Amino acid sequence: MSKHSTPKDRAAKLRDEINYHNYRYYVLDDPEIPDAEYDRLMRELQEIEQAHSELITPDSPTQRVGGAPLEEFAKVRHRVPMLSLNNAFSDEEVDDFVRRIQERMNSEECEFTAEPKMDGLAISLVYEKGLLVQGSTRGDGTTGEDVTQNVRTIPSIALRLIDQDYPPRLEVRGEVYMTRAAFAALNRRQAENDEKLFANPRNAAAGALRQLDPRITAQRNLEFVSYGIGHVEGWDLPATQSATLEQLKKWGVRISSELEVVRGEKGCLDYYARMQARRDGLPFEIDGVVYKLNALEQQQAMGFVAKAPRWALAHKFPAQEESTRLLGIDVQVGRTGAITPVARLEPVFVGGVTVTNATLHNQDEIDRKDVRVGDTVIVRRAGDVIPEVAGVVLSRRPQGAKKFHMPTHCPVCGSNIVREEGEAIAYCTGGLVCAAQRKGAIAHFASRRAMDIEGLGHKLIDQLVDTELVHNVSDIYALTMKQLADLERMGEKSAQNLVDGIEASKATTLPRFLYALGIRNVGEATALGLAQHFGDLKPLIHADAEALQQVPDIGPVVAQSIASFFSEAHNRKVIEKLVSAGIHWPEVERPAESAIAGKTFVITGTLDAMSRDEAKVKLQQRGAKVSGSVSKKTDYVIVGADPGSKADKARELGVEILDEAALLKLLA
Repeated sequence: MSKHSTPKDRAAKLRDEINYHNYRYYVLDDPEIPDAEYDRLMRELQEIEQAHSELITPDSPTQRVGGAPLEEFAKVRHRVPMLSLNNAFSDEEVDDFVRRIQERMNSEECEFTAEPKMDGLAISLVYEKGLLVQGSTRGDGTTGEDVTQNVRTIPSIALRLIDQDYPPRLEVRGEVYMTRAAFAALNRRQAENDEKLFANPRNAAAGALRQLDPRITAQRNLEFVSYGIGHVEGWDLPATQSATLEQLKKWGVRISSELEVVRGEKGCLDYYARMQARRDGLPFEIDGVVYKLNALEQQQAMGFVAKAPRWALAHKFPAQEESTRLLGIDVQVGRTGAITPVARLEPVFVGGVTVTNATLHNQDEIDRKDVRVGDTVIVRRAGDVIPEVAGVVLSRRPQGAKKFHMPTHCPVCGSNIVREEGEAIAYCTGGLVCAAQRKGAIAHFASRRAMDIEGLGHKLIDQLVDTELVHNVSDIYALTMKQLADLERMGEKSAQNLVDGIEASKATTLPRFLYALGIRNVGEATALGLAQHFGDLKPLIHADAEALQQVPDIGPVVAQSIASFFSEAHNRKVIEKLVSAGIHWPEVERPAESAIAGKTFVITGTLDAMSRDEAKVKLQQRGAKVSGSVSKKTDYVIVGADPGSKADKARELGVEILDEAALLKLLA
């Protein structure tokens, strides 16, 4: 505060500045200053108002969250009823709507505003002399509830209008909603506190707006967008709906950034198609679009029917939620062995398609929602997302509805199904033999960091599996030149190259071989640790979970994964075939006792004397750990040419940096 300004003057200036920046951020979506500067302005205003409480005004940005909890909501009678809209569910209904208007207006092509139909809660905001004095819900259209304290907590609602030419009394109408991100964060908090989850953003927004304690509303991160004016005094409306909304925007009222003016039926349907295509990518939920005659004079001429205007229409998207009966629960096996329960449903039309199956995610989700065979369930489908069972209609549950329990054996290969401690997903343990996992297992086995079979890519793997030449990874080593040359787009030269690549892969290392087997939770570092601890394959295969936990950095979960894998007779049989085919490795080098044993390294940049992978292996052979990210627990960062941000992070944390020469010295 300058020495020439009084606290009163400075507070007024800060309020104007903050309101201006709110307008830039929420209405124009074009912030002018960073958040940190905005926070500094807000803190300064708070300090002035704390020191001089007489300077606090009702429209101060600091007063968004305040006031004691209410006992109940007062009733508010709307001066102009808040009407609902007629709905259309087909192009033909939109055609009828447009045709009736154009015939009545004697016009070949009328102009309409088009905007998304927000899936939220209708709200009325009353401004007197530019100051927000009342917020109320739609209620029954004639009488709503006074939620003024709650709407004041919503940052995108202006507490005071700007530009000074606003009318003495103005009623703004719009929608309060919750973004997808805010909804997800709210449900995460609910889950962490063992509280009931909300079904959808609309329910969450409605519940938040009707909290008797405005401090709870403030925590829900609600948003607002205006779609028009209800009652106004002392101001002549512009000629069109679009101009009216633009004027609201100038006064600091947020309107839809998706608002467009379109012409005739084609313009309406084109807009609908574009919004439907973008629907799932929007940050908020919409359930359709709204068309309104743009000319206000034409709106008045069309008038109303029952409780809806003749000049407006809500063109709804296909329903994303429907109810149907759950006939049974099957399980599917994914490419990684993940077991997913799937609901078999009575066919139901939802989200524009007929749905007969829907995911139930996992056993925990089934238990949480208490889904049982025979239940009437709510099925949800959003765009291209796989349909899911969102909930159960408990009032329609039949007697004897059966609970679901995850099977103990894979329906594809018969291997054991295990669910590790702390994991939500259950897995099939037959990774090397399960047909559902076949292509993924082969691709991993042949990858560069595993057996490194040059020329065996995803497209060729698809052909080999689809023609039934390869049923598991051991069959790779029985492939002949003729079999490969006969495949589509192969030829003799490509076939010979692959045969050579397969032969070359037989000479490997035990850590690479273990990693190639695709044992769940066994990465390269764990494979190296197992090889160094057991020295060879046979003692590892016969080790139980307790023995496996003696390996450094292997806990009970990883130990159980390894033990479960080797306990399957199918997996052991495939391993025997691989070894019989000629796969071999040199004697495993035990970790050398060195100064770097137990130290954690990170490698960044390009090395000259060796690749980063080679450096990683050499460090691990000497008992060191190699991580992919820098943290306070990192001991050394090896920096080669053109290092990335990891070098900067190391300097920031004070981690010791070594060049390649220092690395070579350590390894020597």
